[in-house]
Parts: sequence; structure tokens; C-alpha cells
Amino acid sequence: MARPSSTVQVTIVPTGADREALLTAVASAAATDTTGVRVGRSCPHCGSRAHGRPWATADGRPVPVSAARTGGSTAVAAVSGPVDGDTSIGIDLEQVARVAAAPLDASGPDERRRLRDDRDRAAAWAVKEAVLKRDGRGLRVDPVAVEVDLARGVARFGGVEQPVTVLWPAPGTVLAVAAGGLPVLVDDRVSPPVV
Repeated sequence: MARPSSTVQVTIVPTGADREALLTAVASAAATDTTGVRVGRSCPHCGSRAHGRPWATADGRPVPVSAARTGGSTAVAAVSGPVDGDTSIGIDLEQVARVAAAPLDASGPDERRRLRDDRDRAAAWAVKEAVLKRDGRGLRVDPVAVEVDLARGVARFGGVEQPVTVLWPAPGTVLAVAAGGLPVLVDDRVSPPVV
């Protein structure tokens, strides 16, 4: 588990600039130069490096990272500060209109009663994806297995309740972060608005 001085730094960029943004985010999080940063993707199921979970190292040390895309925007996240082998993060970025238009039925009855509108449904979906990315299996796990309580800021998965952060970086766009309760900083000074 990460120590309390760790934070999750999120940057939102236009899709296509995500590799450079991830390099920069990892360098910033690790307080090093980008020349010492390595990033990539790795699929634990097929071994491909063209897709799968993102990974990063800075000066040879692993840095927990995650990424998500929606529309023309990509969010990249890196943990800054001291971490250990148990630190992992998952993020998701969603547009309310896209989630509202999708035929999703990923909530159990109790969760469904708590979701008041499309905005809540989009936030709950984003939380489910973030939690499952943090777990490492992503949507290979049925999202119904993640029970979201937006009012309490928690998600229950595998019998364990974990804190989640839900932010609205632009109107109609939700960012969910599952990082074990670490504080989340969104770099909106550098990032363009979400499209």
C-alpha cells in the first residue's frame, strides 16, 4: 500500500498525445527526466505489447499508471511519492451522453435504486471500470460484481469496500479514480478542456 504522501496525478490530453503525456506524467511523478522513463502496454492474456494494461518505470523503478479514453480525450494517471509493490491504480473517463446511449445493464438492484439519472449511471460505470482496471482484469470481470455507492464514495468488489474518487473535469464528462483512497490531482492548468 502506498504511504500517505503519495498522490495520483491525472492529466487530460487530446487522444493521440497520450504516450507523450504519460511519459511526462511519470517523469513528473518520479521527479526525474523523461530520458529515464519507459512506458508501454502489456496484455497478460495474450502477451501483446500493442494493447493491454499500461506500465511505466522511472530510473528502473516501477511507477503505478493507468489510462482511459473517451471521445477525443485521453486521461493518463501516475502515482507520485513513495510506493510499494501493492500500489495500483485504475482510472476511467466517460461522457455522460455516450453511457446514456449505450444499452448497459451493469448494476444490481440496490445500486440501480441509488442511481437517480444518466449522470449517476455514467459515474457508476466509470467507477466500475476504474475498479476493474485497478484489479488488473478489466472488463474480463462482469461489472455487476462491482457495487457502487456514489454518495459514500466507495465501491465494493470481491467482498472488499474501497474508496473511489469521482470528478467532473468538464460538463458531461466524468473521471473515476480507484487508488485506495490516495488524493487525486487533475492537472487542468496544462490540459485542454475535454472534448
